[in-house]
Amino acid sequence: MVVQGTVARTPWTLANAPGRNARNDRATTLGSMRCQRGRSIRTATRRPVKDQIQGKRLRSPRTLSTARFRAHANGSMDACEKEETVKVDFLVVGTGIAGLSYALEAAKHGSVLLVTKDKPHECNTNYAQGGVCAVLDTEDSVESHINDTLVAGAYLCDQKVVETVCREGPARVAHLAELGAEFTKNAKTGDFHLAKEGGHSHPRIVHAADTTGKEIERALLDSVYMHPNIVMRDHCFVLELLLSKIKGKEHCVGAHIVESMTGRALRVLAKTTMLATGGAGQVYLNTTNPAVATGDGLAIAFRAKAEVANMEFFQFHPTSLYLEPAQRQDMTKAFLISEAVRGAGGRLLNLEGEQFMQGYDRRAELAPRDVVARSIDSEMRKHGQSHVLLDISDQPSSEILDHFPNIAATCKVFGIDITKDPIPVVPAAHYMCGGVKTGLDAQTNVPGLFACGEVAYTGLHGANRLASNSLLEGLVFAHRAVSSALEYSAAIEKDTVAHAWGSAMDVPLLSVSTSTVGEGFQALLHEKKLEVQNVMWQNVGIVRTVAKLQVARLQLAALHEEISCYLKDPAYPKPMELFELRNLVTCGQLIVWSALKRKESRGLHFCLDYKEQVEAERCPTVISAHRGGRVGKGSSAQVTQGKRKTHSILGSRMNAESHPVKTRCLPEE
Repeated sequence: MVVQGTVARTPWTLANAPGRNARNDRATTLGSMRCQRGRSIRTATRRPVKDQIQGKRLRSPRTLSTARFRAHANGSMDACEKEETVKVDFLVVGTGIAGLSYALEAAKHGSVLLVTKDKPHECNTNYAQGGVCAVLDTEDSVESHINDTLVAGAYLCDQKVVETVCREGPARVAHLAELGAEFTKNAKTGDFHLAKEGGHSHPRIVHAADTTGKEIERALLDSVYMHPNIVMRDHCFVLELLLSKIKGKEHCVGAHIVESMTGRALRVLAKTTMLATGGAGQVYLNTTNPAVATGDGLAIAFRAKAEVANMEFFQFHPTSLYLEPAQRQDMTKAFLISEAVRGAGGRLLNLEGEQFMQGYDRRAELAPRDVVARSIDSEMRKHGQSHVLLDISDQPSSEILDHFPNIAATCKVFGIDITKDPIPVVPAAHYMCGGVKTGLDAQTNVPGLFACGEVAYTGLHGANRLASNSLLEGLVFAHRAVSSALEYSAAIEKDTVAHAWGSAMDVPLLSVSTSTVGEGFQALLHEKKLEVQNVMWQNVGIVRTVAKLQVARLQLAALHEEISCYLKDPAYPKPMELFELRNLVTCGQLIVWSALKRKESRGLHFCLDYKEQVEAERCPTVISAHRGGRVGKGSSAQVTQGKRKTHSILGSRMNAESHPVKTRCLPEE
């Protein structure tokens, strides 16, 4: 454990920040940090503490909010200084189910710095409605859960990963309940109430009414706030991962972070770094993801030469609440209508009142999400309609309100009584099945870098995610990752770490612009974000064609070049939104490149030019970026099994591979 200085645990008050008149000539260490339980997820106010740093007691107490949380340092720093260095055992980026679960496990073994780019609870987990699946019923079986996952994933899943997650899942869900997550119980038996969702052959969804994610987030955050080895810093944006050579190979040794509220640069030196940053739903115009889901973790990992896989498989949830443009106002995300509504008997109807799912799939409303989303899209196109209807009004009102209180309340705001009226719904981008490629213990191909949760591609979901498997994946891989991270740390000698950290200290840090950005440039960035979202929505949606994918590729390449010019030109300000936009474009490009390389339709990737599944294509699409050298624009070579090929994309030397079947390359420029 990295520990310097001593800390006496007494209450926080607002002027207890590290000494205002000290020099910034030492690095902050998490051995001298403490994070206490907050009164609520929103405020996370810390209990007062007295701190002793180098034998001197800090004076003039003051309270710290999460947005201005300052690490207690072995040697303090001036409040006006623009750089800070922190040394820590474990760096965790992201505060959803994966990041929080991992932080709690890792904190048993060392100091943890947990960073998030907004408020701690603002993440995809917090908005999850359905639940987390696990085999807990004697009439169910792990084998059945495995089979359902493989079928939903169009047999592109990694079987070993699927078996591992399904077998280890029940213990992880039980542990979550032990931490204080209050799930809905069966009134008669007192056991967990198990719901059934599309693609599942048995009821196995553990839930907290229809706000499961919110309850899980609450329980995990409460535990994190109470843990003495965890420090949380919110409103922190990760610009890049820090890389340093160890024995000739680049290792991840932390991250370059900026505080979005102050522009202050933070160099975090960590023995291991965990990315749990969630997905990239904001790359699409209509999404259930919150505004923070801009694919930051995926983009920074890709720039650090981490492999990414299966990015062509982006899941569109079949049923988000349809609203007229005037009703949406400034909403950045669509409201999700849970899969569980269909599982509880909800029927899909077109605007003529006709039930249509049986004509597309024998499983009707309980078919996997990719099938239902394509069916709705087809029905809308066939009738020229903007949405369809989801009707659950024939079920008992008391059951509807008991199981779906949040959905009922939200719909009521828009004049819809779900116990009497059908709900207008439309598909929306929801979940990234691809991501940073990891092994069975969350390790990436970049030593020292780990990933879990939606940002990761583990092989569990294949070509389409089975409903409620995502929260389970986050729990299982967060738990497995800790032992892998500890093994990595133990294998790296102390003097090697010190040398690598010393090299990382030489990396110049960039501060983001926090002063008011001109209205013109702010409007330009907003316009460019909408342009990215429209390009993706119109060309890389539920149903695709090669021609439209090529249009998207060219438009995104032009946007990439334009954003690069803004970043390089000192005349332009550098607000956080500019870096977010760069990440969003990178995610869009990865989706398009991957989609162009798949010469079939499978799961979530449906291409009119290749309508059938092809056995030879049943393999992951893996892309990696390698720095150094250029390949002539437009040059390419045929890909053969077991061999790598390089190709120039946007001036970077790229190569891609797939396994176990064959190697893939990137599309030609």
